[in-house]
Amino acid sequence: MSIIFGRWNFDGEPPETGYIDKVRSTLSPYSPDESHAHFGAGISILYHAFHTTRESRLEPQPLVARSGSVLTWDGRLDNRDELLAQLKEPASRDRADVSIVAAAYERWETQCFAKLVGDWALSVWDPRDRSLTLARDPIGPRHLYYTFDKNQVTWSTILDPLVLFAGRSFVLSEEYIAGWFSFFPAAHLTPYSDIHSVPPASFLRVEARRQTLQKYWTFNPEKRISCRTDAEYEDHFRVVFAESVRRRLRSDAPILAELSGGMDSSSIVCMADTLTAHGPNDFPRIDTVSYYDDSEPNWNERPYFTKVEEKRRRKGFHINARAQASLLPEYDGVRFPATPASALKASEMHLQFAEHLGSEGNRVVLSGFAGDEVLGGVPTPIPELADLLTRGCFSEFGEQIVRWALAKRTPVLHLLGQTARVFLPTAMVASPHHKRPPTWLHAHFVKENRSALSGYETRLRLFGPSPTFQENLATLDGLRRQLACFVLPSDPPHEKRYPCLDRDLLEFVYAIPREQLLRPGQRRSLMRRALIGIVPYEILNRKRKAFVTRGPRVAVSSEWDLLVQMTQHMVTGSLRIVDPKLFREALEDSRHNAKAQIMPLMRTAVIEQWLTSIAHWSPQCLKGLTANDREAKYCPDEYSPPSRRGYLSAENNLNPERR
Repeated sequence: MSIIFGRWNFDGEPPETGYIDKVRSTLSPYSPDESHAHFGAGISILYHAFHTTRESRLEPQPLVARSGSVLTWDGRLDNRDELLAQLKEPASRDRADVSIVAAAYERWETQCFAKLVGDWALSVWDPRDRSLTLARDPIGPRHLYYTFDKNQVTWSTILDPLVLFAGRSFVLSEEYIAGWFSFFPAAHLTPYSDIHSVPPASFLRVEARRQTLQKYWTFNPEKRISCRTDAEYEDHFRVVFAESVRRRLRSDAPILAELSGGMDSSSIVCMADTLTAHGPNDFPRIDTVSYYDDSEPNWNERPYFTKVEEKRRRKGFHINARAQASLLPEYDGVRFPATPASALKASEMHLQFAEHLGSEGNRVVLSGFAGDEVLGGVPTPIPELADLLTRGCFSEFGEQIVRWALAKRTPVLHLLGQTARVFLPTAMVASPHHKRPPTWLHAHFVKENRSALSGYETRLRLFGPSPTFQENLATLDGLRRQLACFVLPSDPPHEKRYPCLDRDLLEFVYAIPREQLLRPGQRRSLMRRALIGIVPYEILNRKRKAFVTRGPRVAVSSEWDLLVQMTQHMVTGSLRIVDPKLFREALEDSRHNAKAQIMPLMRTAVIEQWLTSIAHWSPQCLKGLTANDREAKYCPDEYSPPSRRGYLSAENNLNPERR
């Protein structure tokens, strides 16, 4: 993942002395390859390269197009040949992705974004009308942040320089913090209310002091794929899934694939092996990394990933995950913790992973992330039953609800009630226990941020797109929010790729009947049927992997003294986010109650440690906050009494030893 950064001063003035040098020093850990820049009247654009394909080395960026537009691209273009055909240019491996994107932009302007298949973020500066366009792909694995001041706009694919060198204060976003307590914040949010992320499938256009945000693409609810037999669906799935993996094998260095022994990672590795065995000789070598814990009774992956290794006749790298769980994340104190997930102190597992990655020269890591949610791994019949109801297929509905009731050992009336409630207004339906706000949060905080705390839950509509399609988009929105919280790795830098989030694969999955993906008693029905002979039998027929909660519960006991100490003086308590007494009671309950929800406790500890780390960067930052203050004031240079809403100030002269 290469790094894009830019600043446009509307008045045409250059940036202040030393500003660009400080930004470059912040970007360099993420991009060990060459760097280039483009400067103009009031415009400064930096590109720090991290190459993962041969083509990316062919064209330096920022790229100046024939029209004079300046493009900076961080991404992988998967439909290169198709685009070149539409542009009536010959297919070629001697053109960089950014060159093809530039030709597409010259031809179709912003309408080209919908044609770009792959993982990408793009900035386009047009000196002719002095406009800036920032865009992201429809799924959202790449980040692109921006912030406005009265005289300028600044953008970057990493958050750090926008905060560290802004020279002004930021208000911490309550909604973002609330999102961390539930199912991740909205994808356009950052921890800072004045810094935003371009949403997936959208572009931001800036002209002087006017800006517009526009969605350029969405999945088509009318698209339907109907085959005559199960075998035809299976053939179609194999083709689409193989293509989603093949696209992510484009690399000029060996690829490291995560291999957990589950369906998703195993299928990706086995499909990659199938492609390399029958494809061209220029596919890279595929290595694997697997985690195991022989002491964990509910989580022993070794027998399963070993089956895949036996099939491919090659042993991967194994990392012992024993005793790694902790409720108290540690921040390294050297890097600025821009988000709760950044600047964390490396665990022993991460150190082993990093050492292996560096020793083997891997720059790309394949992940099975999102397979459960996309490919029928969540065994709920509700969307399918809701589809049948809205279409008036009452006879088929009766048959299916009985089959599902038998498979789930659930009364028919219970399933009927679950199906009906998805259409009722949220005010009329009690939230499931796992979606309710933690009991230790302050009532005012809950009232102000109820939507974020509930995971932005919405009800299905009776009219319009099918309930299944609505549910698919809601699930994808949750995955986008999770991707938005992922941190770009820098030690060592590497690029994560997600075959299960391929746009064409998602379009196929959303267009076929749901009963192909999931059947009573048959999770991942289509995937299991289609990959017979490709994935080992033991993987295709294993039961669902257990969700491991033993480790964190053990951590509560082993770290009890530290947790009690943390509850004595909680930053989140002083900000009226968490009630420390109720939080401690919940911790105590989790030591003895196996049914206590451990995830909200872990999330609370993360937020508390993150805010404490923010305060560590400036001891004065939380001084003087009253019980009515809602957010932290971060002021590394000097303290001034906060207003009711606190601020986070990121000045230029932060302690250089901490940078």
